[in-house]
Amino acid sequence: MSNLSGLLPSGGGQNAVDFVATGTLSSGQTVVLNSDGTVSAVNSTQENTPTAGTPASFRADTIYGNNTAATFDSNSNKVVIAYAGLSSNAYAVVGTVSGTSISFGSEVEIVSSNGDSFSAIFDNNSNKVVIAYSDDGSSNQGTAVVGTVSGTSISFGTPVVFDSGQVSSTACTFDSSSNKVVISYVDFSNSNYGTAIVGTVSGTSISFGSAVVYESAETNNLGATFDSNSNKVVLTYNDDPASDGTAIVGTVSGTSISFGSPVVFNSSSALSTSVVFDSTNNKVVVAYRNLGNSSRATAIVGTVSGTSISFGSATVLSSGGVEKTSAIFDSSSNTVVVFYRDTANSGYGTMATGSVSGTSISFGTPVVFESVDIDYVSSTFDNSTNKAIPSYRGASSYGRAVVVTPTTASTNASDFIGITASAIANTATGAVNTWGGINEAQSGLTIGSDYYVQDDGTLSTTASSVKVGQAISATTINLMDLT
Repeated sequence: MSNLSGLLPSGGGQNAVDFVATGTLSSGQTVVLNSDGTVSAVNSTQENTPTAGTPASFRADTIYGNNTAATFDSNSNKVVIAYAGLSSNAYAVVGTVSGTSISFGSEVEIVSSNGDSFSAIFDNNSNKVVIAYSDDGSSNQGTAVVGTVSGTSISFGTPVVFDSGQVSSTACTFDSSSNKVVISYVDFSNSNYGTAIVGTVSGTSISFGSAVVYESAETNNLGATFDSNSNKVVLTYNDDPASDGTAIVGTVSGTSISFGSPVVFNSSSALSTSVVFDSTNNKVVVAYRNLGNSSRATAIVGTVSGTSISFGSATVLSSGGVEKTSAIFDSSSNTVVVFYRDTANSGYGTMATGSVSGTSISFGTPVVFESVDIDYVSSTFDNSTNKAIPSYRGASSYGRAVVVTPTTASTNASDFIGITASAIANTATGAVNTWGGINEAQSGLTIGSDYYVQDDGTLSTTASSVKVGQAISATTINLMDLT
């Protein structure tokens, strides 16, 4: 006899009670007792219903230009927002998330001239923030600047021009495989062609390789993200002459970038485009305003393969027209949150949470995050608090931001009643080992260790509010006797 289990009768029938199953139950499945007397699996459920805290002003005055840009500094665990202030001068501010609130330090001038077309990204190799913009005070040159967050403030190095011609729009991302910043922009001085350039951060400065045209046609409504599964950059844009929402895959090599062929994801104008990478499902999600469908907010899932990308079917997430979409990926709940201005509802700031499955995405009911007419929405995800933060022009045209909890989760683990002795088909009757019984349908247990029910129904030595019992062999657990 090698252990205590040899003293016990076999068959998993000790203190076993027959129950009817609701849903198919596997052998060794933790179960709960339902109000109708049946049993079902212990599991956690996730509601795709985001909730918002109280909006806060990062600038209690009018913001100008045509957008804000938000990013998250994971080194300092701070949010950074760039925007145009008085006289359109370029500013940035640092935000600190606490619970469902956000507070801000004093605004810092990026450059004492007009700024517009902002985009921002965090370089986690150098632990620096990079902000790209069109410098209106220098003939709209494409410019980038490196910021260092300290406490509740940010300081900047000397701005660097990446395109000496006029730039009318920017979008940027960080390639964590090559540790490079990629800036996509509309080159107004070159027939509005879609153009990209690779930047390398060193200290408080950034240097650039040569610019590469990825679309030799007029482009607008740019988006950019990095697919860390394929180590590719994905750029999205509206091909204005063809009126097509388009995506293209880029490969960074050294200080340059090369591209595959453009792929259309929407055969009518896709405006206010935002693109994020779902690192759990290894999918790209594009959110946009579909001009070909009454300007409704729409999302579509893309899969990168080599130097190309393919798309599933589009999902509409708004009942009416929208503007200014911006999306984030919440890595804690594996959901995508899309923020937008709902033109069908007085321009209110609105959000919807979606879950990717295969090549499609489904959304919960949209929720208003501020009941005022908003504009210039941008967003980022604070992975230290698992909160999403949209920034925007809100009430009185002030710069505003709000903390959003993307999803709420619940579990029925507290209703645990036992463990199935063997598999039970849906509506069939089968044995469940209840409190004080022995269950022999486990695997990989550590003898002598206490086991607990987790929110998702698994058994683990990690303590929870529901202690089940003790392992007496690798396959057998002795359930506690509550009597």
